[in-house]
Amino acid sequence: MTKKNLLQKGILLGSAVLSMNVSAQNKMQRPNIIYIMCDDHGEQAISSYGHRLNKTPNIDRIANQGVRFTKAFVTNSICGPSRAVLLTGKFSHLNGFVDNDCTFNGEQQTFPKLLQGAGYETAIIGKWHLVSNPTGFNYWNILPGQGDYYNPDFINNGKKERKEGYVTNLITDYSLEWLDKQRDKNKPFCLMIHHKAPHRNWMPDIKNLNKFDSADIKVPDNFFDDYATRGRAAHEQEMEVARIMFPGYDLKLFDPLKSGFPSAATDSWLSRLNPTQLAAWVKAYSKKNQQFNDQHLTGKELALWKLKRYLQDYLATVESVDESVGKVLDYLDKTGLAKNTIVIYTSDQGFYLGEHGWFDKRFMYEESLKTPLLIRYPNHIEKGWVCDKMVQNLDFAETILDYAGVTIPKDMQGISMKPLLEKKVSKIRDDLYYHYYEYPGVHSAKRHYGIRTDRYKLIHFYYDNDEWELYDLKNDPKEMNNIYSNPSNKKIIETLKRRLVEMEKQYKVPSIEEEVKKIAPVK
Repeated sequence: MTKKNLLQKGILLGSAVLSMNVSAQNKMQRPNIIYIMCDDHGEQAISSYGHRLNKTPNIDRIANQGVRFTKAFVTNSICGPSRAVLLTGKFSHLNGFVDNDCTFNGEQQTFPKLLQGAGYETAIIGKWHLVSNPTGFNYWNILPGQGDYYNPDFINNGKKERKEGYVTNLITDYSLEWLDKQRDKNKPFCLMIHHKAPHRNWMPDIKNLNKFDSADIKVPDNFFDDYATRGRAAHEQEMEVARIMFPGYDLKLFDPLKSGFPSAATDSWLSRLNPTQLAAWVKAYSKKNQQFNDQHLTGKELALWKLKRYLQDYLATVESVDESVGKVLDYLDKTGLAKNTIVIYTSDQGFYLGEHGWFDKRFMYEESLKTPLLIRYPNHIEKGWVCDKMVQNLDFAETILDYAGVTIPKDMQGISMKPLLEKKVSKIRDDLYYHYYEYPGVHSAKRHYGIRTDRYKLIHFYYDNDEWELYDLKNDPKEMNNIYSNPSNKKIIETLKRRLVEMEKQYKVPSIEEEVKKIAPVK
């Protein structure tokens, strides 16, 4: 028997043993799991978080009927790596997916495989973004790569097909169809609904194209941040709304006078639309684009206009996500599944909505390090509870397994949140480790790693520079003042650096020297 066959036999045997370890009574009581994850949905655009940018009544239903986390964080703020951490419960350097140029190794252990082995029916629908085909799922219907907002391709259990419609609506329809008609209803299920929205370039559904045109959109008070106390990383990034956004792709300043589909490279993002959809887009944007052209804005006024246009489209895209969540919750209520179904709503990371003048994510600063997290489980999680204790997406797989009654493998690196959710412990972690790898790369966010405690954050930028930053989150929650060079912080820095070394050992992080040897030299 080959090594591969022995490995497969071992996995099957392990699954069988795992399944036998789940008692018949436990099987009857095990919860269903619906995990809803958006792409780049910052908590600032969820009304239950109190930022007043928009209203998300359906997402708020989960918060009102369960718990809302105010300190949920990621390990690596970028799309693919965040998804790999979710699946494996391991940091990027161990699951092998450190940046978006990687391919996920589907042969490794994941929590959906462990659920399958314990008798769960598993499915994933929507954005995958891990290059290899999904494994550990009874059903998968995913977007190739980033996917498209309009008339997207789907890969349905290996078969690629284009579907007419808007991507958020299609993902919702496929999810409800699987719940209602395709799953084995004799088994508990885990359905992962992964939305493309609100990922760049923020293309709203036709009915929402002008939804926020008259909205009074609040400008972050640090939108014109000059990065005075920060090092090269903040100064050399390519994430600024004012400087980096593309006129057509990001800001929708396309030419409405073109006949037929656009041919210019800057307008190629419109080519997916059919004639009816394109006509609606031309109608929605022509008047306001002409108003912009007539103003001849420059300087700060132009930057503020760009921010407003960006947020109008971003929030309109979120609108469809909220509608989707409502449809899923309504289905659970109507069918009686709600009472025994855990519903999780989160994002693959946070996002800048103008804070520090930025869009995108990547940095260890709060807006991208933090992710929204709302969890509902009737009769098990207290209603309307707000948790201000630190958790990480590293903990999600372990939590799902714990609630499903499946033994958490010892090589997973996170901590189950179940005791915290049920208020049996006051917290599960005192600090967290973060590591970002994708540089050189798009947006030029430099490589860095660091530690966050309840009060302090220490960041080390490396590779083509060697700079440290320290923030006192109690006195400087918006991270405007890097206090690393202040001599009075020497003891704090020494303590944080010692703990950082301990965490690197605990999480088996390779040395920076080893990592840098594998990277192409900076040009």
